[in-house]
Amino acid sequence: MLEDYAKAYKAGKKEYQNRLLRGERPTLEVLDDILPDNESPQLEQLGLVQIPLSQIVGTRYEGRSAAFAANFMPILSEGSEFAQKWENLSRAHANEGIRDPIKAWEYMNKFYVEEGNKRVSVMKYYGAVSIPGTVTRVLPKRTDERESRIYYEFLDFYKASGANYLWMSREGSFTKLIEAVGKKPDEVWTDDERLTFSSVFSRFSSVYEACGGNKLSITPGDAFLAFITLFDYDSLYEKTTNELKTLVTKSFEEFELLQEDHEVELKMAPVKEKKSLLNILLPSSGPSKLKIAFIYEKTPKSSAWTYSHELGRLHLEQTFPDEVSTVSYENVTAQNIDEYLELAVADKCNIIFTTTPSFAPASVKAAIAHPNVRILNCSLNTSHRYIRTYYARSYEAKFLMGAITGAMAENDRLFYIADYPLFGTIANINAFALGAKMINPRVKVYLDWSTKKDVDINDRIRSVNPSCISGKDMVVPEEESRYFGIYYMSGGRPRNLAMPLCHWGKFYEQLIRTIMDGTWKHDDNTTKAINYWWGMSSGVVDVVTSANLPVGTRRLVELLKQTISVGEFNPFAGILYSQNGIIKDHPDNVLSPEEIMSMDWLAENVIGSIPKPEELVDQAQPALSQQGVLSASGIVKS
Repeated sequence: MLEDYAKAYKAGKKEYQNRLLRGERPTLEVLDDILPDNESPQLEQLGLVQIPLSQIVGTRYEGRSAAFAANFMPILSEGSEFAQKWENLSRAHANEGIRDPIKAWEYMNKFYVEEGNKRVSVMKYYGAVSIPGTVTRVLPKRTDERESRIYYEFLDFYKASGANYLWMSREGSFTKLIEAVGKKPDEVWTDDERLTFSSVFSRFSSVYEACGGNKLSITPGDAFLAFITLFDYDSLYEKTTNELKTLVTKSFEEFELLQEDHEVELKMAPVKEKKSLLNILLPSSGPSKLKIAFIYEKTPKSSAWTYSHELGRLHLEQTFPDEVSTVSYENVTAQNIDEYLELAVADKCNIIFTTTPSFAPASVKAAIAHPNVRILNCSLNTSHRYIRTYYARSYEAKFLMGAITGAMAENDRLFYIADYPLFGTIANINAFALGAKMINPRVKVYLDWSTKKDVDINDRIRSVNPSCISGKDMVVPEEESRYFGIYYMSGGRPRNLAMPLCHWGKFYEQLIRTIMDGTWKHDDNTTKAINYWWGMSSGVVDVVTSANLPVGTRRLVELLKQTISVGEFNPFAGILYSQNGIIKDHPDNVLSPEEIMSMDWLAENVIGSIPKPEELVDQAQPALSQQGVLSASGIVKS
């Protein structure tokens, strides 16, 4: 009796009927129907490889397709010669295993069988993982379409790793995967490294699917990359199945987040709770006493960025003397951030602010381990579900700075010193350029980067001879330097005109109020990551002008500041031109917050470019890997 065939036949007929009802092709895909017409494909012989059975989706020719449902289960009658041959193969596999390789074609990382369809059917019936096969790869024409770009990223990954059993649905993911396992892009993996990777990925995939991963729209490769970004890849090989299952289960919201088209939900202003009479009469359910930790990469004495957040911490203590206590940790690195997060938790801190983007992965890992602790990371467009992120809309201030310099640019030349090409930084540059152009249509903004290797910014400034310079936003009190904000040179000395201000104290104050009054919890049910991106309307961003600025220009700044604060003016409204052409072609167009945040282009009056990662100093790389902007120059978007 053909018992196995009967079961397989039943599964095939069920799949066939279900696909018919959905209006889908009920039988196997055919490669000849998929390949583009009038195109001579380029072929590559891969030789004998292990083919993942999950990626075998069809046949090479139409004639073999009708014997199988789309799941490769047979649909020819149980009394047929085909059924007898299928059953013989089934017995052979049960007794000694099927060892003869099939012959197949690969196209876009899917496989189509030329010889061995019944062997594939039997192996799929028994739940095998892979089957040996001699493979011919059909290389598609390289295009600008997303699928083509991802496939050619896969080819580079395959050339180095030899792994054909995982797939990514997003651009840049294969490059990130190589980096996450500690390899260089063009470095060929050893046999041991390939075996280790196969073992770790296979174990993860099994646990991931057992936890419900097969119900998500992402690929196991997408989930695996997110997982090893949080948890050290090298340590996973030693994890037991139960330990791995615990980590995967706790991380599942991260995987669910990857299904979102827009993973990040931007909160552009604080939520103002409208209190009812009952809210007024009854006390808030928020915590009565908060202990808040601030984790700094540097010290307030050595870093203007850290100093600005330290001022925010002190503002919190002064604003909430009875409700809040704070503690800070300085000189923390990417290597020991995990230790300091655990120390903050051990110190009974129930809110932790990590104030640099490179601390985001460790923050997520700590949040997964300690779900009752609120952890926030100061970064933009960081898509993690277990933490919330925050940043300031500095481009609003930069627009005003540009307007000031446009008015002061006697020779139509300005110089802009940027640091890292991260999310938000490009918007700052463009806003500055647009503000300057609004006042002076002839003005050019010469852009350079303080973090580029072997670049002397002072030499560049002397060669450009600009009227005004936009330098770093602020300095620490101990520095006597006046090279900050926007300034011009007079008698060999800088004369300051204005500086942008991020008032982190006001940000932290308003955020803590949302926790105290309970509005923080309103966003717990969202399926997206939460990013607070507050600006002038919230009092978080401002511009401070100096007495060196003419009275009329100061009045213009105040007028622009007011219109931006009340939402009557957007720096990125109207017709916009980049260095390469039109971005928006209608005067009523306004860039969305998401478009502003993820800019990868420079305004037409900017002279300069977005640098490649290899052009920047080593200390820039951790921030780039977390928040680098995808641009034509090759920086990978996170």
